[in-house]
Amino acid sequence: MCPVTGVPPEQPALAGLEVPTPRRRRVAAPPGPAARLPVARVCVDLAPPHLDRPFEYVVPETLDAAARPGVRVKVRFAGQDVDGWLLERVDHAEHEGRLLPVRRVVSREPVVAPQVALLARAVADRWAGTLADVLRLAVPPRHARVEGEAPSDAVPAGTDATVPDAPCADRDADDVGPPAAPAWDAYRGGPAFLRHVLTGGAPRAVWTALPGLDERRWAAAVAQAVATCVHAGRGALVVVPDGRDVERVCAALREVGLLDVADGGVVARLVADDGPAARYRAFLAALRGSARVVVGTRASAFAPVADLGLAVCWDDGDLQHAEPRAPYPHVRDVLALRSELEGAALLVGGHARTVEAQQLVVSGWAREVVADRAVVRARTPRVTALTSVELAREGPAAAARLPAPAWRVLRDALAVGPVLVQVPRAGYVPVVACVRCRTPARCGACHGPLGLARGDGPPACGWCGRLATDRRCDECGASGLRSVRVGSERTAEELGRAFPGVTVRVSGARVAGGVLAEVPDRPALVVATPGAEPYAPSGYAAAVLLDAAVASAGERLGAEVDALRRWLAAAALVRPTGDGGQVLLVGDGAPRPTQALVRWDPSGLAGRELDERVELRLPPAVRVAALTGTRDAVAAVVARVEVPALEVLGPVPQPVDEQRGPALEPEVRALLRVDPAGGAALARAVAASLAIRSARREGGTVRVQMDPADLL
Repeated sequence: MCPVTGVPPEQPALAGLEVPTPRRRRVAAPPGPAARLPVARVCVDLAPPHLDRPFEYVVPETLDAAARPGVRVKVRFAGQDVDGWLLERVDHAEHEGRLLPVRRVVSREPVVAPQVALLARAVADRWAGTLADVLRLAVPPRHARVEGEAPSDAVPAGTDATVPDAPCADRDADDVGPPAAPAWDAYRGGPAFLRHVLTGGAPRAVWTALPGLDERRWAAAVAQAVATCVHAGRGALVVVPDGRDVERVCAALREVGLLDVADGGVVARLVADDGPAARYRAFLAALRGSARVVVGTRASAFAPVADLGLAVCWDDGDLQHAEPRAPYPHVRDVLALRSELEGAALLVGGHARTVEAQQLVVSGWAREVVADRAVVRARTPRVTALTSVELAREGPAAAARLPAPAWRVLRDALAVGPVLVQVPRAGYVPVVACVRCRTPARCGACHGPLGLARGDGPPACGWCGRLATDRRCDECGASGLRSVRVGSERTAEELGRAFPGVTVRVSGARVAGGVLAEVPDRPALVVATPGAEPYAPSGYAAAVLLDAAVASAGERLGAEVDALRRWLAAAALVRPTGDGGQVLLVGDGAPRPTQALVRWDPSGLAGRELDERVELRLPPAVRVAALTGTRDAVAAVVARVEVPALEVLGPVPQPVDEQRGPALEPEVRALLRVDPAGGAALARAVAASLAIRSARREGGTVRVQMDPADLL
């Protein structure tokens, strides 16, 4: 390089040689648009609410065959490649400017079936969410290897893929010859519901299931209803809380002749816990039409079942049915929307009844399917509530956690079979207090609650995990501790000492053995937390429900109804009164769920709870939008919501969450309340306000939830 000019030297060409000319790079002309339906409307997988609308792109001629509605695509957005779902193709664009082309088709599988796209839009509108958020819940992540396991030209969902030799849905039920359904004979309205399903109708029912351990059990009843629907030539969808219930339903389906897809049948198991490959394989089986029945957990409510004829939601009060991610839909309500959109029958069942299900019955939207009182008394065990009034004659012994009457029932029942002991809390001793002044013990670092993980160890913080080896009470200076709440592991230890030589099994998510699916009929004590009760083939000889006051306490909405649901779930596993089955509720629980358990009357408690909510204007008697976040952000969103007859409650400060740290800005919550008729308008107005907030990039944080369960 020249030190003066800074220009690098050039080698001059030699005389007589031809100077080479640089080759011009040939640029290929971009492909033209597709000749037919050249415009694609794409849902771009982006979070901002103001982008919740389809965007238009040109379909290149080279992607014409692959770019079908429902496929995953890559498109250019804001200078980068993003994922999206192709919703539809049209002739003309609404946008007047130049359209960018679709970059590529990620997969030829139309994973967003037309009925699922319609349902996802309805779910987003009802819960003030975005379509992209719902589609992320509905469509499992792609698994390329699984896509290559079956031919890609299989029948997609939404097309005519009826079961071979299936009877026509419009034929009379007497000519069809439906499969036997003995489990439904005991219910008032049960056989009529199945007849409507068989003839292609769309009945909607709220079913209060009876206990049963044979062909009358709840899983057998669900399987018989599904078999009736499949016999009518339509598909079925069953959504249950967890994998154990999925296995029970699949086993019952095998008993009625409906085998798994892997065995040449029509049943697909769609559970996230099975792993991404198994989940995507089941999803594709339903999408391609080879699976006419889908049994799964929460996300399977969006499964692309072809020609859906029956949707079943079992135990709708279980918290597993509530989606913890935005826009927080509930399986029961998703299936109710799907029932209306696709003309399918809906069955909401459980041993208990939620207030939301009771609202469906009271409003006339659904009919109840229940058994007569004589049948209930014959099929249920004998229930006794051992409250302080009942135990008054025991004297000081009445204060024992396991009083003498309960101990005698355990001793006698162990002679004839296994006994279930339900404990509302897991762990060893999850909460401790000062032995002298009864002040709850707190961690010195983060002020979290102290508990014992085992009997011979020091107390540890339940938040940060620090050990409190040299702790002293801040009030009185004492170092001793006493138990406030006793968990399942400590209960199992105490029962093992009280009944030496008896096998003690513990079932729970936190114990070493995990949640047990089933226990043998041999005499044993089975200690389980709510929801982890294993089955016994012949039923439990007795069940003892401990700490009733703890189980039914709480200020949250529906605490009493949920306590009854947990008690009934355990009591339903006990043998009926005629076979000596007994259930003991120990402790001073709330009066209303205690009485409802003794009478086995879940609908009565749900009806009284609904009447109170109507008077107090609480969900589901009204629609409520809860906005939680920083004060200025919440106030800005609320100010833009304009709905007739809108009530604005708050904003009010929220309790400080010590686990989140003191540095965060304090949060407030505002409630927007309207009558049920204005619920759709409220959701639209809140979504529009959030879109404006997103487009303006307003500061702060806001979380929106429609009809939250933790309203109180």
